Amino acid sequence: MSTHQLLEPARRPRVPAWCILLASAAAAAAAADVPVAVSAQVYETHIAALAADDMQGRMPATDGEALTIRYLENEFRKLGVAPVGGSYQQGVPLVEIAPRPDAELRFATPQGEQRTRFGEDSVVWTKREVTAASVTDSDLVFVGYGVNAPEYGWNDYAGVDMQGKTALILINDPGFATGDESLFRGQALTYYGRWTYKFEEAARQGAAAAIIVHETVPAAYGWPTVVNSWANPQLQMRSVNGNADRVALEGWITQECAAALLAAAGQDFDTLKKAANTRGFRPVPLPVRVNGRVANTLRHSSSANVVAQIRGTERPEEYVLYVAHWDHLGRLAGGEGDRTFNGAVDNASGVAGLLAIADAFQRAPVKPARSILFVAVTAEEQGLLGSEYYVAHPLVPLAQTVAVFNMDALQFAGPTRDVRVVGAGASELERYLHEEAGRRGLRAAPEANPERGAFYRSDHFNFARAGVPALYLKVGIDDLDGGVEAGQAREADYIASRYHQVGDNYAAGVRLEGGLIVVELVHAIGSRLAQESGFPNWLPDNEFRAARDASRPVGP
Repeated sequence: MSTHQLLEPARRPRVPAWCILLASAAAAAAAADVPVAVSAQVYETHIAALAADDMQGRMPATDGEALTIRYLENEFRKLGVAPVGGSYQQGVPLVEIAPRPDAELRFATPQGEQRTRFGEDSVVWTKREVTAASVTDSDLVFVGYGVNAPEYGWNDYAGVDMQGKTALILINDPGFATGDESLFRGQALTYYGRWTYKFEEAARQGAAAAIIVHETVPAAYGWPTVVNSWANPQLQMRSVNGNADRVALEGWITQECAAALLAAAGQDFDTLKKAANTRGFRPVPLPVRVNGRVANTLRHSSSANVVAQIRGTERPEEYVLYVAHWDHLGRLAGGEGDRTFNGAVDNASGVAGLLAIADAFQRAPVKPARSILFVAVTAEEQGLLGSEYYVAHPLVPLAQTVAVFNMDALQFAGPTRDVRVVGAGASELERYLHEEAGRRGLRAAPEANPERGAFYRSDHFNFARAGVPALYLKVGIDDLDGGVEAGQAREADYIASRYHQVGDNYAAGVRLEGGLIVVELVHAIGSRLAQESGFPNWLPDNEFRAARDASRPVGP
């Protein structure tokens, strides 16, 4: 993934903006009529088609991409939803880096050499566009959470020169382990807790390599997800310098491997982790030398975002944007049994939502005053690359983009009493959400697990950084049949058994009502915005407000 700008999250007030939004929603006047309903049949038909084995796991730069893009173009064409600029495709230049399985990561400790087993103890790669990369006798430094955040008065690299050294880093950010609200945002993850940031910051510090310690709870996914995501070929956008500014080696090791390594260095994992959660923590040099190497096969290619639009009747140069990523992880090479990552939930569900919303807009007797833009982006699984490229090369002005609605991984579930708002209390879009949810007898509540940092892990994030107000909803967890306990069990089972695994499949008869609720809500909110003239904004305390104000300095 190309280098991200460092975010500076603002502290939230004691009285959260969420409460203000609830009060605003309760006092709001009645809005426009409910739009034409989204078709459940259309929604399910597209999920089944996109998650079929025939789509080959929808990996960018493969035959699966060609099949997926052809399907999307044909469906938009059949609906009469036009391309933008004469083509449905926006080319995205990529390079595929395929690591060989003989990658090595070894640690020379006072008690002897500790070798790791690729895929079992460690996963290591390089983001540099080279056929081989290595580190030799690199000093290992435990840098806590690997965070340099002046606005929080926090610097895990204070007092150490990381030039040529290897950073050993904890996942998530300070405050998570203790739930201390005075540290960052407590259990609610900031961008500093994301693995993307940690590798980028290690490079800024001059490190030769960066290794993250995997822990299932603070990472929000198990070790199999790490292996499936990084041990296979990875795509990234081509860069002018071939990503020479990245560290030579990036990777993960298991918690068990890290604990054994630290013990061999005369340290205790739990003790160091506790210290890393306290103010004034300083990095800990370790009597360990790191040796690692990777060999790659490089393949330059192009992928594509698929973009379609319904032109507005009155203000066609203003846009309501829906986004969902069409890509997944492709197929495992060789072996027996199920080898295809069908990505039914992640993210055939979201792309099916795009098509179902397009169908609903086209069936509506009243056409939208503003234009509606549908963007099916590529390479989300490789680091939000398709949306990053679109935001850097927008097909319509971002300042004229009213809002973005992201649909990603809508879990298969029966009807729920609620929907969850990822990154709740962020923008004025939530007033619309509460009104529309209230009409349907639903609760719109903050996400159940803010420590997972879902707001920073999907495509709306790139739009948000550019200032476009974004709303990202997830399927609720208060199931009509079984309540919260059933919903939590369903979500835990998905993360453990299907997320980024070959078990993420569609089968006839699965319950889709929960996802359809989300699709209907974002369709209804977008329909209202498409008839209005105002531009919603981020709330005043939000870190993205400044970018929006800069792009739209004068009122609606």
